[in-house]
Amino acid sequence: MSFLQEPPRLGNQWREDRALKRLLARRLPPEVLGAIEPSLDQMGELAAGELLRLAHENRSVLPEWIAFDAWGRHVDEIRVNAAWRRCRELAAEQGLIATGYERAHGAYSRVHQFALVYLFAPSSQVYTCPLAMSDGAARTLETLAKAELRDAVLPRLLSRDPARVWTSGQWMTERAGGSDVGLSETVAKRTPEGWQLSGVKWFTSAVSSEVALTLARPEGNGPGGKGLALFLVHTRDAQGRPNHVRVLRLKEKLGTRSVPTAELELDGMPGLLVARASDGVRDMASMLNLTRTWNAVCSAASLRRGLALARDYARRRVAFGAPLSEKPLHLETLAGLAAEQEAALQLTFHAVALLGRDEAGELDEPGQAVLRLLQPVVKLLTARQAVAGASEVLEAFGGAGYVEDTGLPEILRDAQVLSIWEGTTNVLSLEAFRAVARAGALGPFASEIRARAGAARAASLAEPARRARAAAEHAEQWWAAAPAKGAEASEAGARRFAFTLGRALSLALLIEQAQWDLDRDGDGRSAEAARRFAQAGVDFLEDEAGDTAATARLALDEPGRD
Repeated sequence: MSFLQEPPRLGNQWREDRALKRLLARRLPPEVLGAIEPSLDQMGELAAGELLRLAHENRSVLPEWIAFDAWGRHVDEIRVNAAWRRCRELAAEQGLIATGYERAHGAYSRVHQFALVYLFAPSSQVYTCPLAMSDGAARTLETLAKAELRDAVLPRLLSRDPARVWTSGQWMTERAGGSDVGLSETVAKRTPEGWQLSGVKWFTSAVSSEVALTLARPEGNGPGGKGLALFLVHTRDAQGRPNHVRVLRLKEKLGTRSVPTAELELDGMPGLLVARASDGVRDMASMLNLTRTWNAVCSAASLRRGLALARDYARRRVAFGAPLSEKPLHLETLAGLAAEQEAALQLTFHAVALLGRDEAGELDEPGQAVLRLLQPVVKLLTARQAVAGASEVLEAFGGAGYVEDTGLPEILRDAQVLSIWEGTTNVLSLEAFRAVARAGALGPFASEIRARAGAARAASLAEPARRARAAAEHAEQWWAAAPAKGAEASEAGARRFAFTLGRALSLALLIEQAQWDLDRDGDGRSAEAARRFAQAGVDFLEDEAGDTAATARLALDEPGRD
């Protein structure tokens, strides 16, 4: 019989994730970890078992749009596959939203919630998309909405009962706006029956949700984001019919194909004002902070899944007389991937921990400034790590990584959206700029890097710690010199500035974890991750941008002389 390659296999994803288990053991009090570990173990089993099986079985079953029923009635029904339906049930039962709001463990509740999400995400066919938007909507309603609206919707978003739970969409993107939501053209008209919204939403993910948050411009309001208001809409009326909204088409996308994404036309759709009749972009802040946190968690989780598969495959695949797990060059590749993944995990859960403390009222002013800067930075950095890592993972499988029915290409396709959702890398780099300028966040952020890197006592961590501190100092010097360079030169360096801050803090957190691991039981794997991560590059400001005119000529292939 001819040779047949053994495919990679996964075991319980909680039990097999050393980095996650060590991180939580360091960050959580023992009694909290003991209380939540059974739920993590259960989710780890689901992620490697039922959910993974359903995801593979339904890989090619895409959302279906039924515009009319057999008798010509406009229904705009969106049918999703069995995996998505089961994910909806399990997400409610396992409290993937509720855990963050029940707050059974106070400030640690967000860490518990997102540890569950981290395990769930890679096997969920991106069901994390409606969950992220639902979490953002829940927090927005909890903090901004009047009691009547909050009490009517919030319990449904937080329900653990699959028969009662709702999810929320997030309808912000329009043809004119994209990331610049201030250009939104949807109009809100005040009538005796209430607000009515009319316009076209160009990109709405998880359109099968029961409610959505959306932006519209009340008639008479001025331009820009200040003139927009934030509304909640019910996608169906009391009879279950489309609520003055029409699906124009489902999007054909590179990835996230199980997520029903649509263009929608709002035609007098009833809207409920969430807070005030202006400043809608500002009212979105808590929602965006949460969806970006979800994005970072899913990025780290995607990278972890690819690494887990590649590690198992390395032990099963024999080439040139030995398993890949005995090939030094292959091990170098996997070790570099592991260092990036553990750094992404550390940075992401640092943001999660700060978020939990902030919501619990336990975060001081410097900590709030760190969080304000970290939220765009963690999203942009981990998303880029996920995309690059997914490409490396596919290459680790050779030709099998390029074959659809292995399920491996889906990892790369789905990862690509992570750098686009909730703000592209460049948009978030500029937002990090604003956090430094408006919130004075750079000083506290650099101090955080120095403090975490200061945990290093082992000789193996001395050089990584030096690099983390040096990068923080260089970022401060670069920012201080930015006014003299001019606005264009400073903006051109915004991405390198954000990457330097993110990688320096990632390294410092890896160092802190590594010293803890060494002290606890002499385990040096995290120290090796820190060393490799430092060698891969931390300070991206070392390479200054060139002349802006020369840059423009090269970027646009236009003639000119220096």
